Amino acid sequence: MLTIKVITEQTDKVIKGLNKKHFQGAEEAVNKAIELDKTRREAQTKLDACLANQKKLASQIGALMKQGKKEEAETAKSEVAKLKEESQVLQATMSEAEQQLTAHLCTIPNLPYDIVPEGSCAEDNVVVKSSLRECKEGDTVGNWTTVPTNSEAKLPHWELAKKYNLIDFDLGVKITGAGFPVYVGKGARLQRALINFFLDEARKSGYKEIMPPTVVNAASGYGTGQLPDKEGQMYHCEVDDLYLIPTAEVPVTNIYRDVILDEKDLPIKNCAYTQCFRREAGSYGKDVRGLNRLHEFSKIEIVRIDTPEHSEESHKEMLEHVEGLLKKLELPYRILRLCGGDQSFTSAICYDFEVYSEAQGRWLEVSSVSNFDTYQANRLKCRYRRSSDKKTELCHTLNGSALALPRIVATIIENNQTEQGIRVPKALVPYCGFEYLDDKID
Repeated sequence: MLTIKVITEQTDKVIKGLNKKHFQGAEEAVNKAIELDKTRREAQTKLDACLANQKKLASQIGALMKQGKKEEAETAKSEVAKLKEESQVLQATMSEAEQQLTAHLCTIPNLPYDIVPEGSCAEDNVVVKSSLRECKEGDTVGNWTTVPTNSEAKLPHWELAKKYNLIDFDLGVKITGAGFPVYVGKGARLQRALINFFLDEARKSGYKEIMPPTVVNAASGYGTGQLPDKEGQMYHCEVDDLYLIPTAEVPVTNIYRDVILDEKDLPIKNCAYTQCFRREAGSYGKDVRGLNRLHEFSKIEIVRIDTPEHSEESHKEMLEHVEGLLKKLELPYRILRLCGGDQSFTSAICYDFEVYSEAQGRWLEVSSVSNFDTYQANRLKCRYRRSSDKKTELCHTLNGSALALPRIVATIIENNQTEQGIRVPKALVPYCGFEYLDDKID
């Protein structure tokens, strides 16, 4: 969450940033935070004075009794009792204002960086790089039209999956419901190959592998900002008050909740493979066909904890890592810098990677790589101790998909159709043990 210091000292900048994110009621939210902080600080000041008076009077009572000034001592005792009652009221006022302030700050999104483009929706995102053509400065998704032209007669992945017995969508419906596919034979082996390939590539890039739980408590959800913003999109185990994770970002980043790190140990680089669970409430139509939008899927996440001075470089390195994966998978891709209105609640800047589906004739998002600045770290109380003066500061947190499997599988299947079957990208052949996805038993 934003610090109250930033809100009170840079009020105009905060309101401008929230408006850039198209956050409704930005000025009202900021003013409410300032007012709650004022109430908290005024109560704190009065409480400190009250406690100081109590201490002063208490120290006088013994001396008055020794001097035989019993009546004066009793008056002092009565005054101390009144001050104690006043202190309790002030403490309650301060605590309530503090709780209300924290709860309110959790409802205010992160501020976008200056480089984040203006815009209200996905059509306003800016294409910063593409494997298909050169991008012009300021190209938005809305006016970006160049795509592969060899998409005629291409079958969509859900038909190919059935043809070659790679994925059984109907069986998933029988076992669980829509959005829970069953991978079969070479389809299952392709999943495993991609998981191992992505983990190996992450390890080569210096990421330490973590195998975290796939259920988390509410504190972890609040720590990374999924709660309360995305509560309706998470699967909730009500009896135990636990949540199925929407991404490994949640458990991995929460490793560093309430932790003070040493500057010399940063950046910390972790990666994790997990199953991910999302309710995807409100999704319908062609966008949910086949593997396009699932309730359960596999994903490898990369997470970094860094200093403010180095986090921009870390973000750049993460983008290069994800781009390298797509190049090795021989997939047509583009990189988008998201506009303010299309950014997530918690990110300060985010880049999406999209791959082109030749059969569907459209771009599919496969990764988001975000820098959260100090927003998550403030909620997590994740800090580092500077080497120079031993003072503690909030860390910067970053994460990205490297990569999510469903749409990668979809585009591999759709973009590599041949008469022999579906050609497996060369980088995956050593992991798969076969060169073509087909219905032959191997």
